[in-house]
Amino acid sequence: MVMAKTTGRLTIPSDENFLHETEQLIEKWGADAIRDSDGTKLDTALKQLSIKLYSTYFVARGYNDFAEKHPETVQELYLMSDRVTATSDQLTIDFMAHYFDQQIQPNYHDDPAEYWEVIDRTTGEVVPSQQWRVDTKNHTVTMTHVVPYHEYTVSFLANMIWDPTEMYNHLTNNWGDRAHQIPFDVRFPDAEQFMQKTLKDWLAANPEIDVVRFTTFFYHFTLVFDDQAREKFVDWLGFGGTVSVPALKAFEKVKGYKLRPEDFVDQGFYNSSYRVPSKHYRDYIDFVSAFVADQAKILVDMVHDAGKEAMMFLGDNWIGTEPYGPNFGKIGLDAVVGSVGNATTLRLISDIPHVKYTEGRFLPYFFPDVFHEGGDPVAEAKQNWLTARRAIMRKPVDRIGYGGYLKLAAQFPDFVDYVTHVADEFRDIYSRIHDTHPYAGLTVGVLNAWGQQRAWQPFIVAHGKWYKQAYSYEGVMESLAGQAVNVQFLNFDDIKTHGVPENIDVLVNVGAAGTAFSGGDYWKDPDVLAAIRAWVAAGHGFVGIGSPSAIPGTYEGRTFQLADVLGVDQEAGFSLSTDKYPARDVSTHFITENREDPLDYGESTHDVYPFPDTTVIDQGHHETYLTTHDYGDGRGVYLAGLPYSPQNSNLLLRAMFFAASKEDQFNQWYATNPDTEVAAYPSAGYYAVLNNTDQPQKTTVYTTAGHQTDVNLAPGEIRWETI
Repeated sequence: MVMAKTTGRLTIPSDENFLHETEQLIEKWGADAIRDSDGTKLDTALKQLSIKLYSTYFVARGYNDFAEKHPETVQELYLMSDRVTATSDQLTIDFMAHYFDQQIQPNYHDDPAEYWEVIDRTTGEVVPSQQWRVDTKNHTVTMTHVVPYHEYTVSFLANMIWDPTEMYNHLTNNWGDRAHQIPFDVRFPDAEQFMQKTLKDWLAANPEIDVVRFTTFFYHFTLVFDDQAREKFVDWLGFGGTVSVPALKAFEKVKGYKLRPEDFVDQGFYNSSYRVPSKHYRDYIDFVSAFVADQAKILVDMVHDAGKEAMMFLGDNWIGTEPYGPNFGKIGLDAVVGSVGNATTLRLISDIPHVKYTEGRFLPYFFPDVFHEGGDPVAEAKQNWLTARRAIMRKPVDRIGYGGYLKLAAQFPDFVDYVTHVADEFRDIYSRIHDTHPYAGLTVGVLNAWGQQRAWQPFIVAHGKWYKQAYSYEGVMESLAGQAVNVQFLNFDDIKTHGVPENIDVLVNVGAAGTAFSGGDYWKDPDVLAAIRAWVAAGHGFVGIGSPSAIPGTYEGRTFQLADVLGVDQEAGFSLSTDKYPARDVSTHFITENREDPLDYGESTHDVYPFPDTTVIDQGHHETYLTTHDYGDGRGVYLAGLPYSPQNSNLLLRAMFFAASKEDQFNQWYATNPDTEVAAYPSAGYYAVLNNTDQPQKTTVYTTAGHQTDVNLAPGEIRWETI
């Protein structure tokens, strides 16, 4: 299908000395905004075009003159040394070993005896500061009266002397001798005043800029490199880089208690989002987020007073601006832009409240790692678009865009043509659905320790990276992001305080045992367990994937605390003497109906066994993979894992409908071929059938009242039909 040429809702990058080519691509792609990128500047002549101008604005980096004159303001974080085993009663630890000294330097201007911590990791006991001393020349700590063959670590405050994103861009693009940008902390009064004056001067000097794209505000997500300039620790949600002595003192004043280095180091896990958050860490997130919101609002108000829009990039220095947190709305931003890696990250952006519009930056980024001789940017662009488009059909972003070096992209004519298609298709979709509500057959509650605060963010470590321990669960988020269901994110306090919301049809709990996403010790709370059991028994559904409701090593004789609901538990090695008899095995079931491909549980979950009254849909050699179980008037469904695939997305949808006892309503606005999907907009009077692949597909589409029709779709096609 050839779409009419349209314009608007597209932001593209540009650069100096590329005026004519930029004008051509503006015309071809229908762009209505141009932007600069890290390391680029807009050609002066581009500023004369009748087009919206975005300018990247860095609040806390790129001002080395200030940072070097005020070294006390350099951003900090707590780090932990290698674990070192003592072989006598004295031990010396090189605490900077395996850290990148171009990024990290120890903080010696604040007293180590007060702000550092040495811990016996064999016992967990803190070594008194009187028993250790710091050698600032050699970056070592020497301890006395230690216990031979115990492990020890040093938790130390470090200055972050190179911004991690600028460092990544520097190394990726081989910027050579370009100065390393030093990030400073706005919590210091001198830095706060400098930040505000600098923005005021910049606004006055750049009257032609329409949108100030804050990238982002003050604190980078936790990203530390090793001595080989490789990533050593990365947590896209981590607050590690927000620490400073003024912050610690202000926290104690506000919250009424003092934080330890261990509250940040966290045994070397650094409070990754997989950890069940402690009360101290939750308090610290709230504290930092409130500070960031207050300071960011000052800058946003300045932008508004200058007659410009304020946009935030959902990445880089975005910590403290969590868009689903309680403080985000106070900032007053006009827009948020974020990088789109898949359907999940598209929904993470498009669902953000309290802004006038959202924008998704699509892949590939116009960098030489993709745009080089022999590279195939079209393949990446096609996968990125078809993956994210599923989520756009549920909740579109308001704009799309690209970043990087336009000079590189312009050298690939096939890529230029594909972006033309993407831009026109996006505008067509948006014009049809942006103010309509799509059909949803279920309302699904995703239950984990974070809840709404980190909606659409479970299992993220770093953008777009695959992890063996995560992909078997990430498929749940990716499936839900584009399915015809409404999704709510709940935490355990929500359940404990208010019970399960009345509009929820099915609860989903997914993750590895002990993690924040499964729930860890929250499952020891009898009020939470009783509330969910009563809710399921009243006629609702619970879908558990991986190790749902699990307490590692068992608690009160169970591993899965909702084993009675799910009809399965996990053998921990303690009950081998208890016989397990075969459960009911079925050859066909609604959940796997018409499934042709083998079922895929990823890494799977091992040693799960069913109870005698459980229905087993799929099992292997002494392994149980997929089961259902009646519980009162409700149902539990168990899956051993769910990596993303179109087939698994369909499997999850069927499992949720079955758990909710709504399988008789399943064949509405549904396509039988898993590589295709239906998005219906009854209030607008039309529906769309999507081919989510770059191959031709045939599917049967169910509309309403049992009506069905066969549809043949071209590669990547959207077929719009009137209801």
